[in-house]
Amino acid sequence: MIKDITIGQYIPGDSFVHKLDPRVKILISFIYIIDLFLVNNFKGYVFIVAFTFGIIYISKISPKYIYKSLKPILILLLITAILNIFMTKGTGEPLFAWKFLKIYKEGLRLAAFMIIRLVFLIVGTSLLTLTTSPIQLTDGIEKLLNPFKKIGLPAHELAMMMTIALRFIPTLIDETDKIMKAQMARGADFESGGIIDKAKNLIPLLVPLFISSFRRADELAMAMEARCYRGGEGRTRMKQLKLTNRDTVASAVTFVLVSVSIWSRFW
Repeated sequence: MIKDITIGQYIPGDSFVHKLDPRVKILISFIYIIDLFLVNNFKGYVFIVAFTFGIIYISKISPKYIYKSLKPILILLLITAILNIFMTKGTGEPLFAWKFLKIYKEGLRLAAFMIIRLVFLIVGTSLLTLTTSPIQLTDGIEKLLNPFKKIGLPAHELAMMMTIALRFIPTLIDETDKIMKAQMARGADFESGGIIDKAKNLIPLLVPLFISSFRRADELAMAMEARCYRGGEGRTRMKQLKLTNRDTVASAVTFVLVSVSIWSRFW
């Protein structure tokens, strides 16, 4: 299960999506998330599904990575569906009734909406990190936050912290997997017992993980100091971000998606 987490992973490629400006990809992802919650009918989600699968096809990302990003949230999807089905009250007669359990049409509809939103929320954000390198992601976030420097927001430092945190997720996952296998080889059991027993069994896993995380953070700080890193003031970049025709095309397609979604909501 731990190895299935794909957040923070980057897959190098030469596709249309990989070559997009990171600022455009971040803004498109942000608009995409808003659009997911803007749509309130299944007709609107047809366009979102088509848009998402089109991006997956163009980016040439293997579907197995998309499936791996969804595996860790399968239990969350199941719990969300059950809660919405049985906790949502309808206005008409229930479709199913047994003692205090009742299922209404509104509950099924809301459960379907929530599952679709969660699934495509994970897929959309995973596509951003899978097609954007950490350096590009840092540059894009910093450029988007630059206007807020006038009110004292440390744009470069904030972008650097966010990207480092995102970048080290796969590293910590690998470290957790190694520690877990080492503890299991020494007789540790992470599966059996109740909730309290499982929580106690996690102590031999969490302690070395925290120690390893602090050690990696210290090594990263020393490496940055050795390279005379002093923040974003006065720094230059070998590759400057420039908007191209492909960014215009991607923005236009996103605008069409949002327009169609708004149309499907009100008409």
